[in-house]
Amino acid sequence: MPNTSTAREAERLAMVEDQLRARGIRDRRVLEAMTTVPRHEFMPVEQAPAAYEDRALPIGEWETISQPYIVALMTEGAAVRPGDRVLEIGTGLGYQAAVLAALDARVYTIERNAQLAEQARQKLSALGYAVEVITGDGTDGYRPAAPYDAILVTAGAPRVPQALVDQLADGGRLVIPIGSRALQQLHLLIKHGGEILDRTLEACQFVPLVGKQGWPQEYWPRFFG
Repeated sequence: MPNTSTAREAERLAMVEDQLRARGIRDRRVLEAMTTVPRHEFMPVEQAPAAYEDRALPIGEWETISQPYIVALMTEGAAVRPGDRVLEIGTGLGYQAAVLAALDARVYTIERNAQLAEQARQKLSALGYAVEVITGDGTDGYRPAAPYDAILVTAGAPRVPQALVDQLADGGRLVIPIGSRALQQLHLLIKHGGEILDRTLEACQFVPLVGKQGWPQEYWPRFFG
């Protein structure tokens, strides 16, 4: 009988080589983090066999775990350094937060769904990732730990929430998908003094960012219909 742990590790290595490195992800630390973080642990049991496939996967509660390439692209764009204070909006079950923690960042992550937040909190703790999971409206950011060196938003917003810009440190990076269901672009914003430099990374598709500075709750049926 094959060793399941060894098989999963082989799948993870193939994911990094075929989906990340082959598409231009070059940051050595990002590649190493995604080689070590067990993606299959951060999804429902029924989805685990597809954990290292080149696609997003449903995790329940109308949410998904992002495609591995998109996780790597966002993480590389955020240019996370050891000791950076990083905020993630949209915890899901904790995979992106674990990747950030594997980069030796101080990670805070916000999830609006209390059930998912608790599952992520337990899973991250059980696997040894030091991440603070907050339940709440991520579009407001998390002021008690601001300012942040990097903020990653893992849901599509109609516009950049001003609260997140305000909570960026000088030189901070914000990676966020902007647009509707039909057309979203992943943006990298860098704060320099009173100015924001905005660079478009590439097209993408995320579930909607719901909250006071995002989409209203009633937008969800139209988004998924």
